[in-house]
Amino acid sequence: MQTETRAPAINKRTFIGISSFQVLAMFRRGLFYSYLSIYLRFFLGLSVTETTFFATFPMILNIVFQTFVWGGISDRYQRRKTLIILGEIFAAISTFFVWFAHTIPKSTYTAGYVVIIGLSLVEVFWSMSNVGWTALISDLYPEYERANIQGKLASVGAVGRIAGVWIGGLAYDGLSRFYEGWGFHQGLLFFIASGIMLVSIIPMLFVPEGGTGIPHSTHERKRFQMFGVLTSCSKQFLIFLLAMVFINFGRNSIVLIKTQYLVLDEGFNVSSSLLSYIVNMQSIAILCVGLFIGRLTKQWRDETLLNIGALAAIIHLFGFIFARSLPVIFVSNFLAGSSQVITLAASYAIASRLIPAEERAKQFALFNATLYLSWGIGATFIAGPIVDILLRMGIDQTLSYKMSFVSAIVLVVVGVIILRFVKRPDSCSVEKIPQPHHQA
Repeated sequence: MQTETRAPAINKRTFIGISSFQVLAMFRRGLFYSYLSIYLRFFLGLSVTETTFFATFPMILNIVFQTFVWGGISDRYQRRKTLIILGEIFAAISTFFVWFAHTIPKSTYTAGYVVIIGLSLVEVFWSMSNVGWTALISDLYPEYERANIQGKLASVGAVGRIAGVWIGGLAYDGLSRFYEGWGFHQGLLFFIASGIMLVSIIPMLFVPEGGTGIPHSTHERKRFQMFGVLTSCSKQFLIFLLAMVFINFGRNSIVLIKTQYLVLDEGFNVSSSLLSYIVNMQSIAILCVGLFIGRLTKQWRDETLLNIGALAAIIHLFGFIFARSLPVIFVSNFLAGSSQVITLAASYAIASRLIPAEERAKQFALFNATLYLSWGIGATFIAGPIVDILLRMGIDQTLSYKMSFVSAIVLVVVGVIILRFVKRPDSCSVEKIPQPHHQA
């Protein structure tokens, strides 16, 4: 008798390719976005709420194009890798022009809005990469492996993010030789981000195209019109999406303004280099917890892990509210990273179980929306206005920021309550663990 052993080798080669892409992608995000909020707030002069627009408007376009354009194209033609590669190329080129355009206005305030509008257009291209990437993981790996794979990818991605945040902190003020914001103003951070996008294409060339091979009928393609995509979702999936809206919005609504809070003169008054170490505590947590997420998924159900991730987020928020010293901030940010990787792995596994294979790209676009919109919309309509309104009322800055953390806790708690109404399906296209195939 002979046992098939080729699949694990193929998966190993595939994982090297996708993990290399993940490292480079997270390097670019850590390098660029960790300091952009500070640049918009303290160099270009935007309000707290206005600084959140750089995540809100781009993410809205990202989700609109994922759901109503690229998701449908990906499912119709079953193309995943192609979308990722094209998305990274176009985003790299357009990012350079965002920097150039923002140097034209004489008003720094206007330049801030040029950055926001420019990054919104960039997200149209990144949305190609996002939806292709999410569907590709489910195409390549069976259900029982997906949470573990997401955890591993989060760990390797954390390595890239640590390097990106560290280099971004050094480049932000030009190794302390220039002024705060120099890295963005003179374009260095834009140039590095664009270059990394182009380099990240290389490992994707060695990854399978993906796709399920399940053709769509004409009826299915016609049904994908505007909110018609919601009608193809199961009731349990819609309840799950609602729960993730509150959990993710709570966790992430304060992400963009946490860095502003830490550099306040009235507060901790940290430098950009020290800020990089604080931010990287979150990346270190992602790296460490991601390595063990496979074991955790074997010990606990995905739903239990998701609740643990939400609890870690709540404790981290309380830490920022009551912290009187930087060590507490470091520990709290470590909990934020732990929450991020646990929540991502567990929620992705639940979503992949609730989404039928033939609807994978479109419905994963909805799932992505609960995460991608959380940083921007949550900050723009909840956290940011709370801070700005309290500041106008004469409340001191530190307390104003802390009240936004309180609102975030409330959102996460509501999400956990809604999650209790999501029932684990007894029969949903669940993929069983494959048994070795024997031949006589």
